[in-house]
Amino acid sequence: MTDWRRLRLATTTLAFVVVAGTLGYLLLGFTFLEALYQTVITVTTVGFSEVRPLDATGRIFTMFVVVGGAGTALYTTGALLESLVEGRITNLYGRRRMDQAIGRMRGHVIVCGWGRVGHALSGYMAGSDHDVVVIDTSEEMLAGSEYPYIVGDATDDDVLRAAGIDHARALVAALDHDAGNVFITVTARSLRSDLFIVARALADSSESKLRRAGADRVVNPYRIGGARMAAFVLQPHVAEFLDVVMHDGSLEFRLEEVVVPASSSANGRTLRELEVQDRTGALVLAMREPGGDFVPNPSPETRVAAGQIVIAVGTAPQLVALERLMALTV
Repeated sequence: MTDWRRLRLATTTLAFVVVAGTLGYLLLGFTFLEALYQTVITVTTVGFSEVRPLDATGRIFTMFVVVGGAGTALYTTGALLESLVEGRITNLYGRRRMDQAIGRMRGHVIVCGWGRVGHALSGYMAGSDHDVVVIDTSEEMLAGSEYPYIVGDATDDDVLRAAGIDHARALVAALDHDAGNVFITVTARSLRSDLFIVARALADSSESKLRRAGADRVVNPYRIGGARMAAFVLQPHVAEFLDVVMHDGSLEFRLEEVVVPASSSANGRTLRELEVQDRTGALVLAMREPGGDFVPNPSPETRVAAGQIVIAVGTAPQLVALERLMALTV
């Protein structure tokens, strides 16, 4: 039982004993103040004399109050003192506020693993105004985190539920060992069939296993790092431009993907008919069917279909205008 639940159970039980004792003495003919006072001095066993003389019924009732109340009072006092001595009260309320904040989140990203990859990923997500919840087994590592976190094993159903998997946008399995990432992926997929899952792979042989386990995307940091270094050698300006557009935020232009809703009035119409660039100012770089190949630099005669992903570049207002255009209903 957690410290918070233990304190709550103890105080609730003690309050119940006080209320029951007060009601009992009221039935024995005491006034409300007398009944409450008699209950308190009985529960705390301070040794004061009775407010009123008790008959046999009153004495029997008082014995029950002593037996039930004294033990409860001692247990509550012990739990409270233990929490105070160990400095847990602040942590308990802080943890409770954090759990409440996680419970209110919608569309957040769950990051499993608070290593270097988890740190970097969370920073990028927070920089893009996305809420992040971190899961790790090391409370010491998480203690300095600026993001809401859950201490526990991410392969556990209850831990993922506590992190808000039911309302999350995506989950990232970023442990430093492939076996753990496979188990996290399997667990998350079993809880949410529609959740977008990105998994980290250290070995090439693990990539196919992670995909079979349910990962939508598998990333090998070493391979990606090598490819980026090669890009900087071969095309440094292009690579730097893409980095700035995607992650830096110092340029006004951004890359964005827009999903065409099923109810969109753009469904079946061509880019020319929609006048995308004239109406929004955004430039469509590519289009893609879900799970299909990219169509780079689509022609004006390319037809838009529900479920397609439109990849465009533009300023923030232009990209917002593009989202609104694609979201217009028939």
